[in-house]
Amino acid sequence: MALDIDKKKNAPEVVDERKSKGANNFLWLLVVVVIAVAALGNIYLVEQFSTPVRVVGVVVLLLAALGIAAVTNQGTKARGFLKDSRTELRKVVWPTRQEAMQTTLIVMGVTVVVSLILWGMDSIIVSVVTFLTDLRF
Repeated sequence: MALDIDKKKNAPEVVDERKSKGANNFLWLLVVVVIAVAALGNIYLVEQFSTPVRVVGVVVLLLAALGIAAVTNQGTKARGFLKDSRTELRKVVWPTRQEAMQTTLIVMGVTVVVSLILWGMDSIIVSVVTFLTDLRF
């Protein structure tokens, strides 16, 4: 832990490569335009192209929009987050098959026991309410 902190302290300064607000807004506008072209092209080109051709076109345009969105400031942050998440995921110690089976059986057993208890309590409450509402004065 302390070693990680020392590494971060001694790390070189990270240069902020953020895009200007205008460039970032232009890229987002371009993303919206590409998605709109994909949607409208799919609608208006129904008679000119077959379905598989239109599907390929829409997929290509959506991938292009995703690529453009990935280079925006928010996309850069998202890529960094996904990279860090992948690193953390590699650190996870996954349970063995036996541990997973035992945990699953315990959960199933507890679920059955609790459901039987709740069913019994519900039956008692229904009996009491029925008894009280069937009384004639």
